[in-house]
Order: sequence, then structure tokens, then C-alpha cells
Amino acid sequence: MPDSVLVVRIDRWLLAARLFKSRVVAQKACVGGLVKVNGVSVKPGHLLRRGDRVSAECAQGFKILLVRDLAEKRLSAPMAQGLYDDESPPPPPKKELVAPRERGAGRPTKSDRRALDRLRGGDD
Repeated sequence: MPDSVLVVRIDRWLLAARLFKSRVVAQKACVGGLVKVNGVSVKPGHLLRRGDRVSAECAQGFKILLVRDLAEKRLSAPMAQGLYDDESPPPPPKKELVAPRERGAGRPTKSDRRALDRLRGGDD
């Protein structure tokens, strides 16, 4: 990571930090208002500095990151994690989509399946 970089475009940094798979996706997220720097929505050309707080809605969920270092090119995963301190809240617990069954109960019968469908609100 070069030390000579003092500022970098937010879309390039999001790509280097591996929050988005491509720069185009990062740009669309910025234009769509999904990326904020220090609480303000930014355009893809916004210049990012060390110490800025970036919040972004990405594929991994809502992330709050404190910028520790800057990079313009995509880095390996371990190096990318060194670019920021993750201050994101823990993700909410996942809901179980399948009703639990006792071990060894076998496959549900047709009437069991229909009862589960009714319970979930599905059509008969």
C-alpha cells in the first residue's frame, strides 16, 4: 500500500476494500444514496481521506467502516481488511424458514406438508 496516497475517490476505495465486486457497482451504490461519508451521501468522485467514517449498504449487509488507510486498486482480502476498522453492528439473527422436525422422523407425509403450507400461509 503506497504511503504517497493522501486522497482517493470513494468508488475506487470501496473496490479496493472489497465492499463491492466492481467499480461500476460501487458507483451505482453511491449514486443511489447507499454510501455515506461522515453521515452525508456522496457521489462516486468524492475524495476520501484517512479518518473518514464510511457507511454503506452492500451485499454483506449494512457496514460502518473507519478509514485507516487508502488504496486505489483492488487488493487481496487480508490486505483489504487492513484498510479499515469495522464498526458495524452485529447482523440480526436469522429466522428459521423450515419448521424443525425430530431427528429420525423421516420425510413429512403429504398431510404434514399441507399442514405446514397452511401454517406458513401458502396456497393449498
